[in-house]
Formats: sequence, C-alpha cells, structure tokens
Amino acid sequence: MRIIKLGGSLLSSQVLPACLDYVAELPGQTLLVPGGGIFADQVRSLQSVYQFNDISAHRMAVLAMQQMALLFNGLKPNFSIYNSIYAPCNWQGVAVWSANIKELDTEGITNSWDITSDSLAAWLAYYLHASALIVVKAASIDPTASTLQLQQQGIVDAGFNQFAKQLCCPVHIINKDRFLTTSCLI
Repeated sequence: MRIIKLGGSLLSSQVLPACLDYVAELPGQTLLVPGGGIFADQVRSLQSVYQFNDISAHRMAVLAMQQMALLFNGLKPNFSIYNSIYAPCNWQGVAVWSANIKELDTEGITNSWDITSDSLAAWLAYYLHASALIVVKAASIDPTASTLQLQQQGIVDAGFNQFAKQLCCPVHIINKDRFLTTSCLI
C-alpha cells in the first residue's frame, strides 16, 4: 500500500480534481491523506485573533483534515473513508484517511503546528508499513533537496523530517505538475 498526501493547497490551485483522477487510475492499494487546506487556514486565522492554545488549534486542524477527506469522498464517491488506524486496511483501490483525534492522542502525536498533515502522513506511512510515501504540494520543489532542506524551506512542516527518517520506504515530496506527469514514483 502506498500513501499519497495531497496538500490542501491543491484545492486553491484548482488541480485537486485532476490529482484525484490520477490517483483513481493507479494500480494497487492507495491511502490518501488530505491536507487541511482552507479549513486549516481558518483555524490559523482564528487562533491568531483569539489566542487559544495549540492543543485546541491542532485538534481543529485535524477536523479540517476530516472535512477535506469528506470533500475528496464527495468528489470521488468510490474512494472509501478509512477512519481508524486500528481497522484492517482491507479496501480495494483508493481510500481516504479521515484522521481520528482520539487515536492520534492515544498514539502520542503532539498537538502542535509543528505536526501538520505532512508529518501525519509520514507517521501513518510508518504505522501502516507503507511501500511508499508521496507528498504532493502546489509549491515549486527542488527534486534534489533533502527532506531536511524542504523542512527548512517551509515546504513541509517542522516535524516532518523526524517522522520521515524512521521510514523504510521511499519518500517523495513533489510538485503537483510532476505528480500528474510522471509514473516513475508509483
């Protein structure tokens, strides 16, 4: 099973439907991890105004990922929703992970903006023993940059490298255009 994280920025760049169509055609089993997109951006804005704590903000951001999972499912009703890491991965084709706050708390995931959907995708790839992790972003990405360099550039979150270095599978962080035009990563 491969894990593909589709960044919330793909919604703003209006390429999300094309990415979902591309994923639908992939052979084998795929688990999509949605970013929080505009829903998480609203959490960031509200936190800056009302100054509530990071625990609440992180949990609200996980709910933003759940909203994006429902959006993915609304656009592709044949994509299953996978909402418990403790359930067997027994779907065929594509499923969308709807992160569960209680499960993340049980697994000790830190409630911080340092841990966004990027890090959660890497953690999930480790937890589920994925065959590959592909993180798709709208931003321009130097294909020769390390995960640490991409973290330092703000392409992935501050916690990503910590999770990614534990993986025993290939990790690819790529731009949406490269994702849609290459099959060498799959």
